[in-house]
Amino acid sequence: MELILSILRFIWTIFLVIMVFNFMILVHEYGHYIAARWRGLVVDRFQIWFGKPIWKKEIDGVQYGLGCIPAGGFVSLPQMVTMEGIEGKVEDDVKETLPPITPLDKIIVAAAGPLFSFLLAIAFAVIAWGVKYPKAEREMTTTVGMVQPGSAADNAGLKPGDKIKSIAGGQVDKFLGMGNSVKWQIVSAPIGPVDIVIERDGKEQTLKAEIKKPAKSENEGVVKGITSAIFKRPELPSIGVDSRISPIVANISENSPAAEGGFKKGDKILTVNGEKAWVDEIKARKWAPGEEVTFQVLRKKETLDIVITPRPPEIVEISDKESLAAFEKNPPKLGILFDYRGESWLDSDDPITIVTDGAKSIYNTLQKVFSPKSAISGAHLSGPAGIGGLLFDFLRQENGWRQVIFFGALLNVNLAILNLLPFPVLDGGHIVMATTEWIRRKPTPVKLLFVVQNLFVYLLFGFMIFITFKDIGDRLPRGEKEVYKVEWKPSGT
Repeated sequence: MELILSILRFIWTIFLVIMVFNFMILVHEYGHYIAARWRGLVVDRFQIWFGKPIWKKEIDGVQYGLGCIPAGGFVSLPQMVTMEGIEGKVEDDVKETLPPITPLDKIIVAAAGPLFSFLLAIAFAVIAWGVKYPKAEREMTTTVGMVQPGSAADNAGLKPGDKIKSIAGGQVDKFLGMGNSVKWQIVSAPIGPVDIVIERDGKEQTLKAEIKKPAKSENEGVVKGITSAIFKRPELPSIGVDSRISPIVANISENSPAAEGGFKKGDKILTVNGEKAWVDEIKARKWAPGEEVTFQVLRKKETLDIVITPRPPEIVEISDKESLAAFEKNPPKLGILFDYRGESWLDSDDPITIVTDGAKSIYNTLQKVFSPKSAISGAHLSGPAGIGGLLFDFLRQENGWRQVIFFGALLNVNLAILNLLPFPVLDGGHIVMATTEWIRRKPTPVKLLFVVQNLFVYLLFGFMIFITFKDIGDRLPRGEKEVYKVEWKPSGT
């Protein structure tokens, strides 16, 4: 029964992802449609998704349909430059009998799609502001937790507990995400030495870290060899730091010291032997054999003490001699898996901040993608598959629907701005061509427009296929093997 319910939940989540996608596409294309009707243009087809229709119906001379390629959508307007590679062929005798339209008509119709996407982004932002959405300590803090030994951060002198103020001159106010985040400032920084301003013990100081081109992974699992070039995204620069987070219990190993001591999922560890503790400190701590450790724990609104004796787990499976050696040196452990997010809560920025942050994010991304000095490239962008996967992940989490609403605001801002880029296949390209026609006072030759449009159609589809492979590669197993497999037996056995 549980298996059936899991399958049904999976199918339902996939259905919701498709509906969210279709709704966003529908609103964008409806903008073109309603503007075309307003300006008196003939509408031949209104289709969600590209390719041959798997469903279609004609109403009042307009063919409405659902395509077979789950990406994008279009409104076929014979009086504008048609994209027959996407929209299908419009009969020549139909085109010839239609009256011409003005460049202003073309500009209004082309701009209406991005306008409606932007309005939808505002609507999502207002809703997100009202219902709030999840935020997590791991994303919002600027305090350093883990520092990888031998990394650029370690060599620069960064330590757990340092508060990062700026990187390469860019101010930071969070650890993850776009914009003013530690991660973004690192991946977008120029290769070479950069200044990192930190606060330590109440005093500011400047450290210098060497940002290097990332080394290729030696263990790529399924994604290796020739397939690595197809599925794997290029590595981005890293200095080997992670954010400091509170120790929230996410899972407990069966028969482990933590399980026997009474730890429960959701417990927050406040202190260890009377001292404030963080996840990085607990993981780095060396427990002495037979040592009794007192944890002060917050469970809901109750504070309690749990005393346990950490011990090594028992061996189950060893894959090689190196693993055996690692296991033999294995120190006592707790048997706790901590929540990688740390503490989480519901909060929201105001709608203006949400929309403007979304616009800044796509602007910064495009700026770095087209910069020859940046490590960020088109291979780091996501298409429908990647975005759909992210929505799927959100909808399977607690309060995921709130995250989808917030993400919907960002996504529609991105959709509006990307469609305004001056490429012939996009709305921005139509606006540029119509503006050129207006200035020249004569239309661009139809044959030239046809060739340029279809060339960019194929380039667009090629790029979409390229990033779809990268999106799929993100979901493929990397082959990271466990050093060894262990389990706890009840103490005393």
